[in-house]
Amino acid sequence: MNAGDLVDEAVKTLKASPAIDHWQRDRELIEAEDLLGHAIGTEDFDRDTEVSPGARRRFERMIERRAKGEPVQLIKGYAIFRGLEVLARPGVFVPRDSTEFLAEQAVRRVRRRRQPVLVDVATGGGGIALAVVNEVRRARVYGTDISPEAIRVARANARKLRLPATFVVGDLFGGLPKHLRGGVDVVTLHPPYVARSELRELPEEIRRWEPAHTLTDRSPDGLRIVERSTTEAPAWLRPGGWLLIEVSPDRARAVRSVLQRTGFRDVRSTMDRGFKVTRVLVGRSP
Repeated sequence: MNAGDLVDEAVKTLKASPAIDHWQRDRELIEAEDLLGHAIGTEDFDRDTEVSPGARRRFERMIERRAKGEPVQLIKGYAIFRGLEVLARPGVFVPRDSTEFLAEQAVRRVRRRRQPVLVDVATGGGGIALAVVNEVRRARVYGTDISPEAIRVARANARKLRLPATFVVGDLFGGLPKHLRGGVDVVTLHPPYVARSELRELPEEIRRWEPAHTLTDRSPDGLRIVERSTTEAPAWLRPGGWLLIEVSPDRARAVRSVLQRTGFRDVRSTMDRGFKVTRVLVGRSP
């Protein structure tokens, strides 16, 4: 069977799946082609490419897993994040293309500093921290997460990519070296912001496959971690340092209010024009 026929059948299967959030145009085609390339070992194929029986079986098993909601990154075992191949493991939040904008906003600000320091809070597998140090090699970069498993994956990613980032287990800023207090230029945060009552409304591919603590802080409005971070971050930031928070568009106004209420200046909401599913709220430390 050729690649075109296999992809066409896979797209039908994925479109019919109730476990997948069909928010993006041609998402099913993009994912089917991605998984076929992974199955045959190359992205260099066209519709007429003949697919071996072994590769076909691998591909069909991948499509079966995807149709049950399992993220493509977990099926492949890795994700591409700002050009870096980072490990994707069960129990650790899967890095997504939409979060690349948060990393981009951080890189812009880190580049302006002579000896920049960045802290990525709730770092997961370390994608944001590693992307920043990859693009700004003079930066000192730290990532923190409450999950020991996430930190193990982040450290493995740093070793694999040979990038000098430090990852520590801790609740928000709790695990950081004390000498960083008052000396951080940029703090990034992709918090769990889903309200407790909204957890059951999430698409199955997120609800079943992402760790609950990466989705919600169990508060009624989903803002407990945001409020803690805006309160604690000024003690770690330099005067005029930046706090960058990624949330969904429906949370942007509330997070902006929290930043302003806790004394942050120059607060604004930014959005990647390519991906409109999240916003990055930015504010300068008082």
